[in-house]
Amino acid sequence: MTGPRRRLRPPVDPYILALLGMVVLATLLPARGVAAGAASGASTVVVGLLFFLYGAKLSTREAMDGVRHWRLHLTVLACTFVLFPLLGLAARGLVPWLLTPELYGGFLFLCLVPSTIQSSIAFTSLARGNVPAAICAGSFSSLAGMVLTPLLAVVLLGSSGGGLSADSALKIALQLLAPFLAGQLLRRWTGGFLARHRRIIGLVDRGSILLVVYTAFSQGVVAGIWQQVTWPRLLALLAAEALLLAAMLALTWYGAPRLGFGRADRIALQFAGSKKSLAAGLPMATVLFASHASLAVLPLMLFHQMQLMVCAVIARRRARDPEAAGEPAPVAGPGTA
Repeated sequence: MTGPRRRLRPPVDPYILALLGMVVLATLLPARGVAAGAASGASTVVVGLLFFLYGAKLSTREAMDGVRHWRLHLTVLACTFVLFPLLGLAARGLVPWLLTPELYGGFLFLCLVPSTIQSSIAFTSLARGNVPAAICAGSFSSLAGMVLTPLLAVVLLGSSGGGLSADSALKIALQLLAPFLAGQLLRRWTGGFLARHRRIIGLVDRGSILLVVYTAFSQGVVAGIWQQVTWPRLLALLAAEALLLAAMLALTWYGAPRLGFGRADRIALQFAGSKKSLAAGLPMATVLFASHASLAVLPLMLFHQMQLMVCAVIARRRARDPEAAGEPAPVAGPGTA
């Protein structure tokens, strides 16, 4: 049991360090002129590729196998796409005295992103929770997020200073939903290839997101992002995100017994219902926010690292609960989903 716990021990996700490295690179050497056009075009292509891979890798059949536990899955969806957005809307009161309208747009956007899959499963397993339920809940959230996240963003951010409108729906359909559906349709033929080359596909996946972050922050640096985000504003954003995470962790944990869920389901609900997916949110933000994507992805990047650090501590404590005795041993640590 000590081995898997050590895999969860690093306080900072190495991939987050790579993402922050792209922010630093864009700050020091932003893409300008012809280079900016090339980076933007490449980013558009890789976003389409990312969502094609998401569709090709996500097994709809496996997700549907969990329908029998529909109450838990619906509760996770409600946490992800109802409670989170409501808390995000309530944070509107922080503007402008703590958060700028642009930072608030990014804060609200992170509340609309689907839940994670891999890290939710890993933390649920470590805490001796219902792992199959976490797998299905994460898969359902990812599938629903392909439609709900862009639609909620258009509706809620369109009136919150995010610069979105109904015209974004066509762009979303062409750049996000079409590649995702194509991946699902072709999964029968591509699934085997992706399974055999999982490591290479993972490197392409992560490398593509690094390019997306560099392009988004290059545009932001050229537009003067660091003149808009001061240290006091950044600290205020971190405080608001800490309160958001604490509220969702408390609501999912203490609300689960009232809904009739036992300990194993309670753990799955807490970890799947309180997280947000960096992998899904970053490319979505570049499509939805265009030149304003840098301020939109910053809150999500910070929240992602915060949730990993906090949930790692909680999962270890749950594993030491007397109720956890006799449960199966945990599996590997989380990724960056």
